Amino acid sequence: MSNSIYPWQEASWQQLQLLRQRMPHAILFHGAAGIGKSDFIERFAQGLLCEAVLPDGHACGQCASCGWFSQQNHPDYRRVRPEALEDEPAAEGEEGEGEAKKTAKSTKAPSKEIKIEQIRNLADFMNISTHRQGLRVVVLYPAEALNMPASNALLKTLEEPPPGTVFLLASNSLDRLLPTILSRCRKFALPMPSHAEALAWLKSQGVADADSWLREQGGAPLAAMAQAEVGNRDDLEVLLQLLAHPSVEGALKVADKLQKVPLSAQVSWLQRWLYDVFSYKLAGNIRYYPRYQKELASLAGKIHVSRLLAAIKGANERRATADHPLSPKLFLEDMLLDYAACCA
Repeated sequence: MSNSIYPWQEASWQQLQLLRQRMPHAILFHGAAGIGKSDFIERFAQGLLCEAVLPDGHACGQCASCGWFSQQNHPDYRRVRPEALEDEPAAEGEEGEGEAKKTAKSTKAPSKEIKIEQIRNLADFMNISTHRQGLRVVVLYPAEALNMPASNALLKTLEEPPPGTVFLLASNSLDRLLPTILSRCRKFALPMPSHAEALAWLKSQGVADADSWLREQGGAPLAAMAQAEVGNRDDLEVLLQLLAHPSVEGALKVADKLQKVPLSAQVSWLQRWLYDVFSYKLAGNIRYYPRYQKELASLAGKIHVSRLLAAIKGANERRATADHPLSPKLFLEDMLLDYAACCA
């Protein structure tokens, strides 16, 4: 694992080093999705475990501890995240279970939640001596993926933290965490890079049409690069065409066509579109979809502010339930018909 962090994280990294002399037992890193929080905290975890840490806080990359970390088998390190993110051959402490897990996972979709069993499995890890008489580190992300039983189990651990153990959590959305968990963590904000900084980085990575991808992902460079690598705007364009030219008939057709596309992504696309309409109406600015300036300007001129605010509120409420709909098609139909009615 490289010691490098992203260019927009340099100031945050330097600020973080000030905490090392009096290390909190739990740090909660928070910021927008797609800016590299998980990479950042894993670099920090490696630095905490390194036996010859560099003056700038980065791991040396040469000691035995760094070797174990890069091979994902450090005895004093655990990473907790949803099953859906566990795409590596074997996570820490799970060697020899790969085939059994693969068979079990093949029968159902990987969970997007962090479950109570994952938190309970940390008990033995935290109750034994560390391998090199140093810290033990638990990295957990995204923290909002903790289901309620897992949240309560983690809370008990944070209330009585084991000595020599540091928890590093990352969250895209603090308002989705228990207030009691928030109160037991030292919060550390990771800011969004400026548009110019993110754009320069994307271009240095060879991303074509970087400005459009970056705008469509709300300025999050890693999210923009991930979408650019897929290189497919087809589903987005289907939805944007409807939003640009709303109709009841079109809403029903699009809901049928896009029912297998992740609903959370579609709600985000709608939220960004409504933001652009609102922004253009108030200030003549477009942030996310400048290539649709003509259509956005037309809609901004027609929609009353009160109806637009109601549509924005409705989209925000739908985002909270988009991951667990009773029926994706009905969810989309309801959302798009509401939008069409707003624009009528």
